[in-house]
Amino acid sequence: MEAVDSVQLIVAALAAGVLKGAGETASAAVADAYQLLKNALAGRIAGNPAAELVVAKHADDPETWEAPLTAVLRETGVGGDDDVVLAARKLLDLADSSDAQPKQIVVDAKGSNIGAIGDHAQQHNNFGAPPAGN
Repeated sequence: MEAVDSVQLIVAALAAGVLKGAGETASAAVADAYQLLKNALAGRIAGNPAAELVVAKHADDPETWEAPLTAVLRETGVGGDDDVVLAARKLLDLADSSDAQPKQIVVDAKGSNIGAIGDHAQQHNNFGAPPAGN
């Protein structure tokens, strides 16, 4: 498997930030990391109107602007900026961990055979009357 280079990492982090770092459902940590990456990138491309335009357009439509963004980041040498790369790694780590939150699913299995499916599944069976309040 080919290793991801720093420009690909930055592009992936910006796309993840657009998808997970904006809106009401974003965690504060992901939103903050996205803003940190955008600020680090803005400082690196300041004074380059073409690069600034592509980064702004990518935020509106990441899929369409992925290739132009990749080209601009390579041309400007942003992939060699340790602060930008570190901010991108942090954002991707936070965005990935936000997907790993455990979810609770309640299933009414009256009269069924019971089993557990899934990663790290736990099963607690209570037989008899349901707990008070249900």
